[in-house]
Amino acid sequence: MPGAPLTSEELRALALRHGLTVSGARPSLPAYVRQLWSRRDFITAFATAKLTAQYSQARLGQIWQVMTPLLNAAVYYAIFGVLMNVKRGVPDYVPFLLTGVFAWTFTSQTIMTGTRAISDNMGLVRALHFPRASLPIALALQQLQQLLFSLGALVAILFCFGEFPRASWLLAIPALLCQTLFGTGLALAMARLAAKTPDIAQLMPFVLRSWMYASGVMWSIPHLTQGRDLPHGVIVALQSNPAAVYIDLLRFAFVDSFHASQLPPHVWVLAAGWAALAFTGGFVYFWKAEETYGRG
Repeated sequence: MPGAPLTSEELRALALRHGLTVSGARPSLPAYVRQLWSRRDFITAFATAKLTAQYSQARLGQIWQVMTPLLNAAVYYAIFGVLMNVKRGVPDYVPFLLTGVFAWTFTSQTIMTGTRAISDNMGLVRALHFPRASLPIALALQQLQQLLFSLGALVAILFCFGEFPRASWLLAIPALLCQTLFGTGLALAMARLAAKTPDIAQLMPFVLRSWMYASGVMWSIPHLTQGRDLPHGVIVALQSNPAAVYIDLLRFAFVDSFHASQLPPHVWVLAAGWAALAFTGGFVYFWKAEETYGRG
């Protein structure tokens, strides 16, 4: 007579005794970080391949990496600088605007591509075993590569408006590092949210556009709030807005007429704090759902 069937606990003990583990189980956080580090060549290659393929079907090819933010800046200048005259009282408005547009484009595109990181690569996720955080991190790296490529055009335009290299330009390096960590953290968080709720990807352009208007891309927040009867909390929130913090730091680095008095108090603490909070929180939040991506 056959014996009684094994219970689930007995089967689990038997599997563990013979070294079997749960397929696709989430590794510990330190082990996950080690796995990501071991895939660093894949992450870099994936980012570069995505960047190369992004405009492969366009006649102008990679030139669109520069043309897209420049055309956006031209539209914003016509609407806000000329029609709404927000350039009044803002010295060197064109360098001011261009720096803001390039910085904002980097943040918004990092978050937007992160939102689609899992859904756009579902075939890869289901076919191969690798740490899924590789995808949003690689896409964030792609946006950083695109920004560094575009900075050449930004510097050339700054030259045309009398902005030449000086010591403060070096401040762009820590500012961009903080901004990259911040954007990557949000990309990781949005990748998990959108993997579970795909409709978020459709909502994000509206959220990002609203955030852009509150981030001082086209206008100076201190100049706009000066003399207005706004609650102190609103002013602090606008100045502490992480996107505005990184934009202002890049303006302080590149635009000679943008002075330290226009920066919010403790600006570097804010920049580093937002970066650490977003990256750490986003990474852990994404890792906690590692075993769910590509299933269901």
